Amino acid sequence: MYIRGVGDIIYFLQQLHPLEQALLAGIFTWGMTALGAASVFFTREVSRKVLDSMLGFTAGVMIAASYWSLLAPAIEMSEGRSIPAWLPAVLGFLLGGLFLRGIDKILPHLQFGSATEAAEGLKTSWRRNTLLVLAVTLHNIPEGLAVGVAFGAAASGYMYSLPAAIALTTGIGIQNFPEGLVVSVPLRREGMSCFKSFNYGQASAIVEPIASVIGVAAVMLVRPILPYALAFAAGAMIFVVVEEIIPESQHGGNAPLATIGTMIGFSVMMVLDVAFG
Repeated sequence: MYIRGVGDIIYFLQQLHPLEQALLAGIFTWGMTALGAASVFFTREVSRKVLDSMLGFTAGVMIAASYWSLLAPAIEMSEGRSIPAWLPAVLGFLLGGLFLRGIDKILPHLQFGSATEAAEGLKTSWRRNTLLVLAVTLHNIPEGLAVGVAFGAAASGYMYSLPAAIALTTGIGIQNFPEGLVVSVPLRREGMSCFKSFNYGQASAIVEPIASVIGVAAVMLVRPILPYALAFAAGAMIFVVVEEIIPESQHGGNAPLATIGTMIGFSVMMVLDVAFG
C-alpha cells in the first residue's frame, strides 16, 4: 500500500485500533527525534545561535499545541454540563503541571551546560551523559501523553477528529527533529563517539511511544476523564516549556533569535491544527 497524501494517511489509520494508532504516532515522533540525532554523523558542531533558535521553535510548537490541540477542545467538550466549562480544563491543566513537577523532583537529570553538581532530582551516581539524556526524556513524557490522549479523543468521536490528532502528532514530530539534534551534537562536542551520541539522542524519545499508549488507554478506559486528560497533557507540556526549554533558549545570549523561533514554532503548529483539525 502506498500512502500518497493526508487522505490516505487518515484512511489507513481508520482501519487500525486506537491503541495501534497511538503506538504508530509515538513511533513517528520518536523517529523524528532519531532523525535529528542522526545529524551528528554529518557535523560535530552546531552554533549556539542555531541551537537556541531550535529550542525556541520547540517551545513555540508545544505552547500552540497545548492550546489549539488540547485546552480549547477540553473547554469545548465541557460545555453544556452541570459544571462550569472551564473547570475540567483548569483542574487538568494544574494537575499536569504538578505531575511534571513531581517527576522533576524525583527523576535525576541535568540540563545541558550545567555542572554535574547541579543535577536535579534524587541524588545518584549515574554518569553525566545519562543525566543529560534524562533531562530531555523528561520533556518527551508529556509529548507522548498528548499524542495518546489525542487519538483517544478521536476514537471517542466527541468533538475531536482523527485529522486533529494527526495534526498534533505532525507538529510534535516536527519539533522533535531539532530536539534530537540538540541532544546529540552537544554530546559529540563533549567527546562522545558519533554512534553513542546518536544512540543517546534517539533514546531520549523512546518514552514517547510508551506514553502515547498509556494516554490512549487511559482515555478509552475512562472516557468521562477526556477533557481532564487533554488539559492534563497541556499542563505537563507548558510546565516543561516554562521551566526548562524557554530558560535554556534564552540564557545563551541569543534571546531575540530564540523568541523569533518560538513565534515561528507557534505559527507552524497553529496552521497545522487549524488547517487539518
